[in-house]
Amino acid sequence: MDYVVNKEWLVDQLQNKDVKIVDCRFALGNPTQGEQLYQESHIPGAFYFDLEQQMSAPVSVHGGRHPLPDMEQFKYEIEKAGIDHSKIVVAYDGGEGQFASRFWWLLTYLGHDKVYVLNEGFKGWVEAEYPMTKEVPKGEPASFEVRIREDMLASYEEVKEIVKQKKKSPVLIDSRDESRYLGEVEPIDRIAGHIPGAINKCWVEGMEQGIFKNSNEQKKRFADLNKEDEIIVYCGSGVTATPNFIALKMAGFKHVRLYAGSYSDWVSYEENPVAKGIEG
Repeated sequence: MDYVVNKEWLVDQLQNKDVKIVDCRFALGNPTQGEQLYQESHIPGAFYFDLEQQMSAPVSVHGGRHPLPDMEQFKYEIEKAGIDHSKIVVAYDGGEGQFASRFWWLLTYLGHDKVYVLNEGFKGWVEAEYPMTKEVPKGEPASFEVRIREDMLASYEEVKEIVKQKKKSPVLIDSRDESRYLGEVEPIDRIAGHIPGAINKCWVEGMEQGIFKNSNEQKKRFADLNKEDEIIVYCGSGVTATPNFIALKMAGFKHVRLYAGSYSDWVSYEENPVAKGIEG
């Protein structure tokens, strides 16, 4: 199964009514920037989906910095964009990969089989001098049947039990950069470190210049793991873990789940232990 498409394919599909395009550009330090950029210029036919307004629920005491959205509300949003199960859906961001991957994860979780991330994102599109527009498309209301894939999601309670029992399976993968995993720096969350027992596989290592590495390269990244293992990925808030989720699937791992609340949810419970440095 493919998880990504290239700009050369997408430019040939701009007149294809069965292809729906979603712009997921976002800046974590400037939450209004993504939509501003969309209003200035976007791929023709693209609908804008905001990380915090449409792809997340409001933040509360627990649940992390980007809790999963209410699925009925998200269903309403994708229906407004004319997305049903017959459509091929392509999500892009600025070229970083994580915001489009978040959309990919959400729509796949809802049961859609034909959703892809655009390699290189909008940056690659602009560099290729492909068509752009300011025109906001009119949605043709669709009916989307939700078929939740429970096997894509891991709960907080499950992760807590893994830590408490010091289980070796499922394998917890921390997708943040190594300095945050080791607890050397923590720019956002209450306390530095990682969930005890987790190993570190930084999500950016699965990409090169905004392009997902191929399946063979992804297999090399995860060569120390068994493809039959159950894997739970997390990051800071459930966003940058999603490119790792895709990378693991590209590498042939069958049992991959996302701990959506991730580290920001874990440390929202003051009693939870936190590890620092290399374990083992």
